[in-house]
Amino acid sequence: MLRYLALGDSYTIGEGVPADGRWPMQLAACLRDEGVPLGDPQIIAVTGWTTDELSAAMDAATVSPPYDLVSLLIGVNNQYRGRSAEDYREEFLRLRDRAIALAGARPQRLLVLSIPDWGVTSFGHNSGRDVARIAAELDTYNAVARDETRRAGSHWVDITPLSRQHPGLLADDGLHPSAAQYTQWMQQALPAAQAALASL
Repeated sequence: MLRYLALGDSYTIGEGVPADGRWPMQLAACLRDEGVPLGDPQIIAVTGWTTDELSAAMDAATVSPPYDLVSLLIGVNNQYRGRSAEDYREEFLRLRDRAIALAGARPQRLLVLSIPDWGVTSFGHNSGRDVARIAAELDTYNAVARDETRRAGSHWVDITPLSRQHPGLLADDGLHPSAAQYTQWMQQALPAAQAALASL
C-alpha cells in the first residue's frame, strides 16, 4: 500500500466529525475506489495548533519516511492569535521543507491546502471580531503559502472559496466544517493528489 501523511490542525483531524468524515480519510478512500492502493493517512494534527506547535509535534512523533503523499494545512490559529504574516512565512517555509523531506525529497508529492475563512461561520459572526479583517488577513496568509508552495514545485489546493460559498456546512460547534464540506475540499484536492501520485 502507498503511504499518506497528513499534517495540520483541527481542519485535518476533523474536529466535530466522525473519523471517516475527515477530508484526508475521504481522499484516501476515494483514491482507493479509483484503484490507487493508498492506505488511510497517518495524521499528525490537533485542534488549536499553530505552525510552531505542529513543528514541535512532528519532532516528537514517530514517522517513517518516505511517504508517497503528504498534505499540509496549517495557519488558522496563527491568524486567530494575531501573529504576523512575516512570522507565518518563516514557519511555513520550515514546515514545507520538512514535509517535502518526509515525501522522500519529492516536492511534487506534497499537497498544501489553503486556510478556510472561519470568519464566515456562525462562530465567526458571534466572535465580536471584524470579519472583513479576518478575511483580509487569511488572504494574506494564503498568498504566502500559495507562493511558497508553487516556488517549491508542490501542489496548491485553494479551498478558501468553498468555505466562503458554504458557510452553513458546519459541525455542531458552528465553527468547524461538516463532513459534507470536507467532501467538497476532498473533491478540490483530488486532481492534485492524482497528479502527485502519478509523478515519478
